[in-house]
Amino acid sequence: MLRTHVRPRPRLRGTRRLRPAAVLPQPVPEQIRAFRAGPFLTPVVLALLLAAVAGLFAGSYTAAMANPTPHNLPVAVVGDVDAEPGARAFVSGLEDAMDASVELRPYGTYAQARDAVEEQRVFAVLRVAPDRMRVDLSGAAGASVAQLLTEEAPRVAKRVGVPLTVRDIKPMQSGDPQGLALFYISLAAVIVGFMGAIQLSVHARTLNPAERIAFTAAYALLGGFTIYAVVDLLLGVVRLPFPQSWLTLALTMFTSGMVFTMFNTLMGRWAILPTWVVMVLIGNPSSGGAVSWPLLPSPLGEIGRWLPPGASVNAQHTAVYFAGHQHPFPYLVLAGWAIAGTAVFWTWRHRHPGGRDPGPAAGAPPEP
Repeated sequence: MLRTHVRPRPRLRGTRRLRPAAVLPQPVPEQIRAFRAGPFLTPVVLALLLAAVAGLFAGSYTAAMANPTPHNLPVAVVGDVDAEPGARAFVSGLEDAMDASVELRPYGTYAQARDAVEEQRVFAVLRVAPDRMRVDLSGAAGASVAQLLTEEAPRVAKRVGVPLTVRDIKPMQSGDPQGLALFYISLAAVIVGFMGAIQLSVHARTLNPAERIAFTAAYALLGGFTIYAVVDLLLGVVRLPFPQSWLTLALTMFTSGMVFTMFNTLMGRWAILPTWVVMVLIGNPSSGGAVSWPLLPSPLGEIGRWLPPGASVNAQHTAVYFAGHQHPFPYLVLAGWAIAGTAVFWTWRHRHPGGRDPGPAAGAPPEP
């Protein structure tokens, strides 16, 4: 067998074996620019925002509802509190027990005081007599306030030695003893309202601005009726006055949808953030649905009346329990937000993310 011998190639003098060049690290500005141009910027920002929103969401509901305490409680009074030492001691003891200020509003007759309850200007009526006192609560005006008074008033009366009778002259419906049903149906209208607008922007991008407004109104009317039918006709949880409750739910859904549409026009894909803040993060805890406004922290109690969730709860609450004493304010708030959202969207409709090109004019010859 023949063996071949391969001679090594001679190495030239003065030459060195080449090694692969080391990769130099990029300067920090280049890394930042590369990160911003890469695929990870948006998910990183979303992760940070979602974490912040989760903490704020939990904090806002916990601060508003975990330990509700009254700050200023308006109460109608019939009789002279100062003329009865026991009555004055009872009011002072009640303020100490609740750590709140009881705002006594005197009325000449019980009928006038009862009318103040129907107008939702007071939460209870205190009737002063020489031999005993009576507290007439209005559970429908605020279930959480009524529960607090029911617990504290007898204890204070026993401590100061004053006979006391407590009764609820305006109770909640039997299917909703805590008064949460109206909060839940308003919450459903708010969330489904802007979620519907989100779905239109994703799955119906070819809609023109006028068509988008029309379809927002359409799903609001259908959704409001469905909520009414399920809660009242199907489950019988609470009796809702039709068509007032239906139209209030529809207006709430339309308002919520147009608020998102407005932010979507102004901010594009980040529109969910301000919508969530206005409608859920601040609006729902301050709505007065789960916890009555006198028991909320003062800023939330004031802000909530001017936001769509609070206006919706207020309108439903009055329609169900105080039908003869309607107030225009909550409807004006809902209408104001709806008109503002629609006007902003229509004014800047050229920035509408979607739409379609108009077809050829009537009678125009077809393009070759």
